[in-house]
Amino acid sequence: MIKIDNKNLSSENKKILNDYQIFLMAVKYMNEDTSVSSYIEDLCKYLEYMENHHIYSALQIKYDDIVKYLKYLDDKKYMVSTVTRKIVSIKLFHKYLSRKYSIDNVSIKITSPKPYKKLPNILTIEEVDNLLDINLVTNFDYRNKAMLELMYSSGLRVSELVNLKLSDIDFENGYVRCFGKGKKERMVPIGEIALDYLKIYIKEYRNSMLKGYYTENIFLNNHGKNMTRQGFFLIIKKIADEKKIDKNITPHMLRHSFATHLLNNGADLRTIQEMLGHSNISTTQIYTNVSIDILKENYDLYRGRD
Repeated sequence: MIKIDNKNLSSENKKILNDYQIFLMAVKYMNEDTSVSSYIEDLCKYLEYMENHHIYSALQIKYDDIVKYLKYLDDKKYMVSTVTRKIVSIKLFHKYLSRKYSIDNVSIKITSPKPYKKLPNILTIEEVDNLLDINLVTNFDYRNKAMLELMYSSGLRVSELVNLKLSDIDFENGYVRCFGKGKKERMVPIGEIALDYLKIYIKEYRNSMLKGYYTENIFLNNHGKNMTRQGFFLIIKKIADEKKIDKNITPHMLRHSFATHLLNNGADLRTIQEMLGHSNISTTQIYTNVSIDILKENYDLYRGRD
């Protein structure tokens, strides 16, 4: 148990916190060394703040006081995850106070901040062009060219790419059939360049790579077996290094780049959602934030030239 009596708090707040600590362990059966300690430490800092602002009893705290405390945390640049945890501690505490002392729960309207979503890293169009500009000499060069062109032109996940079968390509209509998360099937258009290099690879080079194995998978590794996610990752990293692309490139960056470039060129979110196979459009909306960031960067760049 945390020794609340050693904290720099009013006697009334010490009593309230001691009772609350016992309540958490005896009634809520919370773990003393983890959950309870975390809650009580959060509340000690919370009540210290209140006392520094002349509120010496937890029973006197108002909604506006909590809002000011959260503003204080924001000014101190606390991480969103830390603020979220503190809000949970505060709301549980005020719920307890409202029941024990028959007072209003002043924390009901307090909501946790939305977690920050890190924006996906993308390649510029120039970087994509550089990555796809492969010197075609060996059958592996043609395989790599076909893989990268297809992934970028159709926004496939790497798992969808490496699991493609010969029957999944509709050459006549220019579509690829793939199976996303939950084995959900979708048909995605293929760009003309990607379609051309797919035809060349399959017709002229794929059979020579089989090495006695039989598989319907389109893309094969150096041993004549199915390409793996790890294998493709190594290939794209090697090509990026050779092209001196100064980014920590991953296969998924091509998918992110595909979506962002489509959006920047006027495609609507619903179309991009269907092509990517997102079940919820909120997942696709992250790319609007990427586009806004790019616009800001371009604005700042050209403004700096005035």
